[in-house]
Amino acid sequence: MAELPLSVQPLRWDESSGCLQMIDQRVLPARYELLSYDCAAAVADAIRSMVVRGAPAIGCAAAYGIAVEARRLQQLDRAGFANGMSAAFELLAQSRPTAVNLFWALQRMQEVLAAAQPQAPAIIAGLVLQQAHDMLAADVRANRALGALGAALLPQTAQVLTHCNAGALATAGYGTALGVIRSAVADGKRISVLADETRPFLQGARLTVWELQQDNIPVTLITDNMAGYMMQQGRVDAVIVGADRVAANGDFANKIGTYMVAVLAHRHGIPFYVAAPLSTIDRQLASGAGIPIEERAAAEVRGFGGQRWAPADVAVRNPAFDVTPAELVTALITENGVVRSPDAAGIAALFAAPK
Repeated sequence: MAELPLSVQPLRWDESSGCLQMIDQRVLPARYELLSYDCAAAVADAIRSMVVRGAPAIGCAAAYGIAVEARRLQQLDRAGFANGMSAAFELLAQSRPTAVNLFWALQRMQEVLAAAQPQAPAIIAGLVLQQAHDMLAADVRANRALGALGAALLPQTAQVLTHCNAGALATAGYGTALGVIRSAVADGKRISVLADETRPFLQGARLTVWELQQDNIPVTLITDNMAGYMMQQGRVDAVIVGADRVAANGDFANKIGTYMVAVLAHRHGIPFYVAAPLSTIDRQLASGAGIPIEERAAAEVRGFGGQRWAPADVAVRNPAFDVTPAELVTALITENGVVRSPDAAGIAALFAAPK
């Protein structure tokens, strides 16, 4: 099939400076800014403050966080290097709790470090940097593969509803939910998108819309509470979302509001697809009941971008994610295949499939 080019790359390695560069997603679409990071503490802060967000992108950023720290510490003796790297892993692991790709990436980097012992720190630094490069490239390959599989599920003409941003900005550069849409467009299908604004951080309004405009894919922005009306009016042919963690039974966590969209799609008989790489599946969790849900700052709900519209002292709840049960999922789309009506057996089979 044809492939659209990578029009948006949220993170990249700058060899000249030896730094990780990331698009500051907090200021899009008003400004396009690249920020540079040269230590694990700075990368952890970028993850926590949502300079970078989206489970696969967080995983890649964490891998590079280890790489930049190894580069920074490579002149130390072995004991000093080992202690510094241990602290870096701890810092990054504490940055955000829900996206399992973060912990998957850190585990991969720990395995590289363990296998490289007792080589000199400078050599280890080169090995972990190469691992970060490999993980970035692998994520793009996985997204393109699941995009092609997901595109086959869409009709020749369709209006697709999305929630949050599961595009290039949330990955290494192609996208999961938006990767399916990009692949369908590249196949010649006539796809238009309804983008939920995704309160309170407005990832749909700010990021999904911006991304789709870069690729000239038709997109219409709606508020989150318009989704049911659009479905009732026959304006939605399919829903495609990403995921931050998928449990072994197919329950999954995604941006807050996803559960409501899934219930509405079920009520109206609309296919509800989840697109996620295998690195987002947490086989250690039997069900979504065990997924930790991050609670973010109250200020994100009271206002946005320096403007406040709610009383400063009002009590606020701000869970960043919710959990959708597998029974509401029409199919889980991964790079190793599509699992219809996902359950534990179907998900386990994905890991036995040839890669």
